[in-house]
Amino acid sequence: MELKLQYVKALLMDLVMSCVLHYSSNAFIKSSCSVFLVAQLWLVAAVKWICLRCFLLGSWSEVTVRRCVAVSCLMCPVYESGLTLLMNTQPENWSGSLSCPGKTIASTAATLIACLFWEVSFPSAKSATDEGSESAEKKQRNRALFMRVVRYSKPDAPLLSGAFVFLSLAVICDMFIPFYTGKVIDILGEEYYQPNSFMSAIFLMGLLSLGSSLSSGLRGGLFMCTLSSLNKRVRLMLFNALVKQEIGFFEDKKTGDLTSRLSTDTKLMSQSVAMNVNILLRSLIKSVGVLYLMLSLSWKLTLLTFIETPLIAITQKIYNTHYEQLSKEVQDSVARANETAGEAVAGVRTVRSFHMEHGEACRYDNRLTDTHNLKTRRDTVRAVYLLVRRVMSLGIQVLIMYYGRQLIKSGCMSTGNLVSFILYQGNLGSYIRSLVYMYSNMLNSVGAAAKVFEYLDRKPLVSIDGSLNPETLAGHVHFNNLTFFYPTRPDQPALKNFSVELKPSQMTALVGMSGGGKSTCVSLLEGFYQPQQGQILLDGQPLQNYQHKYLHQKVAMVGQDPVLFSGSIRDNIAYGLTDYDQKKVEDAAREANAHEFISQLEKRYDTDVGERGCLLSGGQKQRIAIARALIRQPQVLIMDEVTSSLDTESERMVQDALARHPNQTLLVIAHRLKTIERADQIIVIDKGEVVEQGTHQELMKNKGNYYKLRERLFTEEKEADEKVDEQE
Repeated sequence: MELKLQYVKALLMDLVMSCVLHYSSNAFIKSSCSVFLVAQLWLVAAVKWICLRCFLLGSWSEVTVRRCVAVSCLMCPVYESGLTLLMNTQPENWSGSLSCPGKTIASTAATLIACLFWEVSFPSAKSATDEGSESAEKKQRNRALFMRVVRYSKPDAPLLSGAFVFLSLAVICDMFIPFYTGKVIDILGEEYYQPNSFMSAIFLMGLLSLGSSLSSGLRGGLFMCTLSSLNKRVRLMLFNALVKQEIGFFEDKKTGDLTSRLSTDTKLMSQSVAMNVNILLRSLIKSVGVLYLMLSLSWKLTLLTFIETPLIAITQKIYNTHYEQLSKEVQDSVARANETAGEAVAGVRTVRSFHMEHGEACRYDNRLTDTHNLKTRRDTVRAVYLLVRRVMSLGIQVLIMYYGRQLIKSGCMSTGNLVSFILYQGNLGSYIRSLVYMYSNMLNSVGAAAKVFEYLDRKPLVSIDGSLNPETLAGHVHFNNLTFFYPTRPDQPALKNFSVELKPSQMTALVGMSGGGKSTCVSLLEGFYQPQQGQILLDGQPLQNYQHKYLHQKVAMVGQDPVLFSGSIRDNIAYGLTDYDQKKVEDAAREANAHEFISQLEKRYDTDVGERGCLLSGGQKQRIAIARALIRQPQVLIMDEVTSSLDTESERMVQDALARHPNQTLLVIAHRLKTIERADQIIVIDKGEVVEQGTHQELMKNKGNYYKLRERLFTEEKEADEKVDEQE
């Protein structure tokens, strides 16, 4: 509020002084020398500045007030100096033609608007001090990110070099076409028509047009090839970085966010070099070249053109600030809509079973409505900007044509030169707008690059840099005093002081209530997470010391809900293997009791399983997943509820197949009594702790947790069998 009062005081004081000078001007003698009068105006402006500074001494520390005073004092001498230089006219009186009350009010309003534009575009020193450190760090970070993107483009250096050569040729050809257009007009307007000169000018125009079109096409093609190559390279790097992250990373991130980084952000990042630099350099070179040619045609009209340049820059800056913010909100809204659609499609069975088709459609409609509203706001901002920009350009063109007519009358320039100048002037405005826009767009691209580099630079919390790969592995596993918290639940321990030993040639069964920690043990043994305390030893060595590929060849897991990838059955069984043949695939399928149903399919092992194995039943998917684990001949095999979807015959055949590998370490999580009773040791887990451990007979004698759990399982199985008998 105080700052606004200082503004008003400065402007009112300036208005009073201007009126006093205007009405007292008759007391002074008017000189006939325009130079002397202009010098007088600058002297008066200096006196006004000193008076206003003394009047506003208490608030002179405010930068915005000093700017307002300076603009107000300079308005009159700058205006009169411009008229004297361009139009050869003298000021109306010694205090300037702007000192009359009406023009003073108009100039005061112009001063206020100019200061407003300046404060929006270039904040005052005080606010700059508050935000200076953060802004400087941001600019430095953006420059570093941009140079890093440029370094990623090094493999495309030959293509970029060729593109820059053709860019230069296209710019040179484009710049001289308006020049020869004016020449043609001058030739046609001459009293004596010269055919040779006309044909020469037309020939050069055609040659320049052909060169411009050819060079522009080659330039654009090379830049697009560079963009495609860089985009492919960055996407592959990002995908490799993502798949190497620990499992906890994916639990915290949404699928829509990751796919947006892979698709949208990598594209924006690639454009910062291939497309944005292309347009930026083209606009910069053309701006310099066009400005030189405009000065050669008429330096007076060129000075007049400079009125438009700050207006364009300020308007573009204000527009970019609002438009980019809305564009970012639109991008986030689109990502949320895609995520909603992806969730509904991925879980279409659940949606259908709960009769939520309409509910999901409404949820998706709400997301689309948010996106539509944001796009409407963004497009409205653009429409207003285009209107303002065109009004300003039209006003400047009318002013140039009016003054150009005066120059033609005075013989200072020809009609053809004026046409060439107007063509250059229209192009210059578009080039300056492109420069401002592309600079902001490059910063936007750098923002997208920052998100990509965030994932590229992220180191997995679970190390996969181990190098141990012994020729033989016994498979002795020791969970040594583990304490583990999931990243998404840091206040709820999944395991507490957990110690268990898995011995080779033995089957260990983990039993307990849901949420007790059984699957957590499996995830830790697979290396998906790193325990906060304790460690897992494999043959006496910490699990993270083993080579990543070696570890997952020797330790295999089959989950309760196995994931199959689109492709053939053969590809899924041999997933991740490079050295295999058809016999190994069929032997593994036989051991998993999958060969029989595969042989009945039309394409046998070449049958496509569909997305996530949707073309197969649950039992068929589990048998293929078991075959995928058995083909590796692992030393440690983890079976997490794998028999839940198998019939009794298939379960028996799988157990017989496992019995043919007596040296394996087998860890089983199961609810079926027959599977549990066959285990060499049974470990009962409750709330992340081992509460009982022993054989089936030992635990039954104790009549503890295992006994109660078995009684409940026995009752559930008996009720299930009775239901089956009733249905039959």
